[in-house]
Amino acid sequence: MTAAQCPAVTVEVFGDSAVTVTVPHPDPVIRRTAITSFRERFLADRPPGVLDVVSGLESLLVEYDPLATTPEHVEYAIRLLAGRMPAGRRPARTRTARRFAIPVVFDEETGPDLLSVAEEVGLAPAEVIDAIAGSTFTISLLGAAMAPMMDGLQVPRPVRRRAEPRTDVAPGAVMIAGTNAIIQPFPGPTGWRVIGRTPHTIVDISRPDPVSFATGDVVRFVPVTRDEAALDAGFLMPVEVTV
Repeated sequence: MTAAQCPAVTVEVFGDSAVTVTVPHPDPVIRRTAITSFRERFLADRPPGVLDVVSGLESLLVEYDPLATTPEHVEYAIRLLAGRMPAGRRPARTRTARRFAIPVVFDEETGPDLLSVAEEVGLAPAEVIDAIAGSTFTISLLGAAMAPMMDGLQVPRPVRRRAEPRTDVAPGAVMIAGTNAIIQPFPGPTGWRVIGRTPHTIVDISRPDPVSFATGDVVRFVPVTRDEAALDAGFLMPVEVTV
């Protein structure tokens, strides 16, 4: 099977048991919101044989069982759903976005990559913190372990990932790469640059709703001291109802 393009998405073979799905459009906002919308449609009507759907900022990796289905059948299902999607315009919101103000401690311990990021983008560390605090982020997708991946970082140039990933990053770590930000929900490895930490619990699997945020929600990072952070710990909740 060769690359196949339907009205709203492009489908390409990835190895012997997966395909990738992207939205061919010059507007990155449309690409990201459309792939998120398609993911929701696809998960709601997942075809037989599909094992997993892995989200990227502008793509989906659809993994399937080659003993249960074929790439042609998976592609057909993708094309069928994509044909129902609006093309060439920004998808309408399906929910009311919420706004979050997330406290973050920025120092050498919580942000071990802050100095190197500052050197890379040509700013002082305090100016990087100001730039992060002055940026308005939008949650583009929920990544591994429901980590909120956001775009909207306003710095002079995109931030490179670490050449050597860290093996164990603490929960609540605020990290950046490119023009994106993400918050680490649980301890684990990462190649993103760690620049601070929030006292909030981002994901709590003991709750009926493990997260309080969703794609399309708006985030601002608020610099705080360690003492202020200790008073503001708890489960992350929105600060107002609408944006």
